[in-house]
Amino acid sequence: MAYEIDLSGRVAFVTGASSGLGAQFAKTLAAAGAGVVLASRRVEKLKDLRAEIEAAGGDAHVVELDVTDRHSIA
Repeated sequence: MAYEIDLSGRVAFVTGASSGLGAQFAKTLAAAGAGVVLASRRVEKLKDLRAEIEAAGGDAHVVELDVTDRHSIA
């Protein structure tokens, strides 16, 4: 079963976006029109993902974040 959703004008904040499911979710959300905020500890991988999303016509921003560190979250 396939379906499409329009997320234009929405913003999605994706933690763990540097690899695996987080990266795939970010790509899928961007393809649906959402601006995505890519968050992870590995900023260089996030920059590569941002370039991939932008090359496909999406909008992405990078944020360094460690969800296990309270100061990083603040």
